[in-house]
Amino acid sequence: MSEAATGAPWITLAYLVTGVCFILGLKWLSSPTRARQGNQIAAVGMLIAVLATVFSGAILTYRDIAIGVVVGAVLGAVGARRVKMTAMPQMVAIFNGAGGGAAALISMMDFLRANQTGVAPTPDVAVTVALSTIIGSISFSGSIIAFAKLQELLTGRPVSFPGMRIFSGLVLLFVAAMAVALVGFGFGDAALYAMVAGALALGLLMVLPIGGADMPVVISLLNSFTGLAAAFTGFVLGNDVLIISGALVGASGTLLTQLMSKAMNRSLLNVLFAGVGAGGGEVPGAAAGGTVRPTTVEDVATMLAYAGQVIVVPGYGMAVAQAQHNVRELADALEKRGVSVKYAIHPVAGRMPGHMNVLLAEANVPYTQLFEMEQINPEFSRTDVVLVIGANDVINPAARTVRESPIYGMPILDVDKAKSVVVLKRSMKSGFAGVDNPIFYEPTTYMLFGDAKDSVVKLVAAVAKV
Repeated sequence: MSEAATGAPWITLAYLVTGVCFILGLKWLSSPTRARQGNQIAAVGMLIAVLATVFSGAILTYRDIAIGVVVGAVLGAVGARRVKMTAMPQMVAIFNGAGGGAAALISMMDFLRANQTGVAPTPDVAVTVALSTIIGSISFSGSIIAFAKLQELLTGRPVSFPGMRIFSGLVLLFVAAMAVALVGFGFGDAALYAMVAGALALGLLMVLPIGGADMPVVISLLNSFTGLAAAFTGFVLGNDVLIISGALVGASGTLLTQLMSKAMNRSLLNVLFAGVGAGGGEVPGAAAGGTVRPTTVEDVATMLAYAGQVIVVPGYGMAVAQAQHNVRELADALEKRGVSVKYAIHPVAGRMPGHMNVLLAEANVPYTQLFEMEQINPEFSRTDVVLVIGANDVINPAARTVRESPIYGMPILDVDKAKSVVVLKRSMKSGFAGVDNPIFYEPTTYMLFGDAKDSVVKLVAAVAKV
């Protein structure tokens, strides 16, 4: 893209408007009352950026652009309408990987084209090319592995081999050496290809040993990588809107990653290298052969109908069963009887940041009933019944006491402090972290086995008869 084309006053103004739209969009997305408007204004900003670029005179072939727009629009529309909410984390991962891969490819092609014309890139351009291709390639391959783990094409448990960290360190050194050769010594195409291959391998090696319980943090981190890659690509092309949007995505992704790590009471390095999800670590109850107390829909309906306060703890099981609409119907039925209903949202519940919030918003659950962990934890001791729908790891008390547990130290919802706990599960299978949960064996806990949606539908009918 030529500097003359992108430097036209109206192009600069359009890109400035785009940047303002992105900033407002991010700001409004942080509030449930304005989230939809934030998403819409960000979309308008992207449309302005695309139109400004198309009509800037910098496009070499409109036919290729048209093909890309049509293919992208079809894939986006099909994905938005056909991908289930349960698969949204996988969709986010694959789209994020596509963004990182695109940033890397654009920087590569710009570098290769400059080499073919015999004009060596300036050192600053060479540095940004190296950073963009490395970070974009890591984001691409890492996102593919995250997608495969979330889609259960790969095991959600950590995948490693003896000496993996040493090998990963050697690959990192190799990538750095190729970057130095490319930038400082002009080794050209061969160094570029070797650097990209090493970066792709590094992305695989980074995400494979991370357990499923840490996927929300990984997705957030890879999202920040894609933003940084896009920003560096903007420097390569001299494109202001890429720099602005990439910097915004990189910064917001980094902040979200820090918040997610804090919510798990772990450092980012611990998330990347500790391998949560490997299982192991005996927990009280399971180790002692604790007793599980199965219950019936009728008994649970009676408990709920005569409760003063009920707290619903949604988890990935609710998402899989697509039970969020039925959960809202159950809450409505209980509120008609004068029961106070609240929802406890753990920061890492589900498979991506905000997963439970999105599901409940889809079911038109009032956002005033959604409470974050710090807000809701004091309420559990005053609660008659906690209804846990498909959540495992975020309510596991082993995180407080069992040092050998891979989730030790992670802040949890204090569900075990309630008077009664009802857990809706298909089976006694452990959660995504791969560890057993002692709360299932507590005398105040009752297990309602079956499909979550089917169980909640039956509870709605049973509550109406009480």
